[in-house]
Amino acid sequence: MNATIPAEPTDRTDAPLLEMRGITKRFAGVVANDGVDFDVQAGEVHSLFGENGAGKSTLMRVLYGFHRPDAGEIRMHGSPVTIGSPADAIRHGIGMIHQHFMLVNTLSVADNVALGLPSSRGPLTDPGRVSERIRELSETYHLRVDPNAVVWQLSVGERQRVEILKALYRNVALLILDEPTAVLTPQEVDDLIAVLRQMAQDGKGLVFISHKVREVLGLSTRITVLRHGHRVGTLPASAATRDILVEMMVGHALAPERAAVATGEALSDAAIVGLTPAAGQAPPAPAVATTPPRLVVRDLTVPGDRGTDAVRGLGLEVRGGEIVGIAGVSGNGQRELAEAISGVRRSTSGSIVLDGTELTGANPARARAVGLGYVPEERTRDGVVADFSVAENLLLVDSTAPAFSRLGFLRGREIRRHCQSLVEAFDIRTPSLDTPTRTLSGGNIQKLIMARELSREPRVLLVAQPTRGIDVAAARYIHERLREQRARGTAVLIVSEDLDEVMSLADRILVMYEGSVIGEARPDASTRAEIGLMMAGIRPDAANAAAAARATT
Repeated sequence: MNATIPAEPTDRTDAPLLEMRGITKRFAGVVANDGVDFDVQAGEVHSLFGENGAGKSTLMRVLYGFHRPDAGEIRMHGSPVTIGSPADAIRHGIGMIHQHFMLVNTLSVADNVALGLPSSRGPLTDPGRVSERIRELSETYHLRVDPNAVVWQLSVGERQRVEILKALYRNVALLILDEPTAVLTPQEVDDLIAVLRQMAQDGKGLVFISHKVREVLGLSTRITVLRHGHRVGTLPASAATRDILVEMMVGHALAPERAAVATGEALSDAAIVGLTPAAGQAPPAPAVATTPPRLVVRDLTVPGDRGTDAVRGLGLEVRGGEIVGIAGVSGNGQRELAEAISGVRRSTSGSIVLDGTELTGANPARARAVGLGYVPEERTRDGVVADFSVAENLLLVDSTAPAFSRLGFLRGREIRRHCQSLVEAFDIRTPSLDTPTRTLSGGNIQKLIMARELSREPRVLLVAQPTRGIDVAAARYIHERLREQRARGTAVLIVSEDLDEVMSLADRILVMYEGSVIGEARPDASTRAEIGLMMAGIRPDAANAAAAARATT
């Protein structure tokens, strides 16, 4: 049965804080927004909901002055306005927290926050005052970041925190938040949502862009759903449900396990494979791998980009036939750990052993040769050569293999046959094997990298941020492939800042905090709150005590 979509109330007579009427935006023949209407009242949180690529960010980039609309108009307080640049948007009291960062990598955090704003010292800068204000905001909103750090040294999550601080620093009247919770612990998400609610109560308007239904339903006053650049509808959050939002988002009802993936909710393995436990029974726990460890890390210390140790005396094991998830807030050493295991970054002490072979100090080629498959965090920077074709990237690490090279010459027919089989097997959507990889969507680039790595039949598979920034269908496909590898006996280690993703995939979860594993949890025996407390630096015994205390209050 199709969900019934409640109608939006039509009894408002006051002029909205913001109105966008008939906004259309095209890129090279692609219609990103097609006649979209959207408005925000002062004192409300109006969420934009939809899949990646639905047009949410484009619509808000039009509002913030990054794009000029091909049609339509923007009104503030009932009066038409022209917003031709971010400076215009800021003058109209509009701020934006970006999904893709708008930072100058060679400048410090404080310089980025103050960029474009007048100084209290006239022609002279006032970095001390800016840094002090950043520290105050960081403390207030639990957004830990060093004002003096240079942006290029920051992790992905830390850069997003700088974007949040930039908006908070300006005390805007209308704040756009584009997927702002992706790198926060559950407790930090709760804290941020509390702050946003207070801002709304103070009369500010907020636009919250997300594809996570839990957050959208918990924060919003109203919800507008976009699909393929069109406004599907707007409804009050009080009348919305997960099923209604998912059906509006994808255009049809999904099976329960697919709806959960689409909306960022964790499921048990029973739900994933379509089993339904009897009423009152808990779903069965995932099988515990009993094979010897394939990946063993002992007392590993890895330096970061700032000269201090990002990984400190860390140890872990991953057995064949299990998925181990690394959870944690971005910036706690996860990226450096993955780079050290893969051979991209050198460690200063400790050991990395894969199936009995010592890899400490080995380069990436050596790690691959002994059976490591690696999907990096930054897929377009580290996983592919963007200007190379699909076929060239699929063969990037195997071009000298005997099957594809003879006497120094590439065997074109065998290469194309191999690459075409991977494109078909992994459902990589590309016009041809000769298409430049940079033209593919993020999901298809991720599938390309997975196809290349899995075609080598790795004994250990390391995947960093498996589904960051990709659409629902591609995310579901990647998850299925990871579970297939577990079933084949591969030792799988995933690093993800999405706690829901880790809980839905992993048999065991290791929580990293300040470069060390602070605790271990099993998804079938731990709650989001307990794991979230560990992500915030509270050790397991204290986390369990805190969770029990909350349960009794």
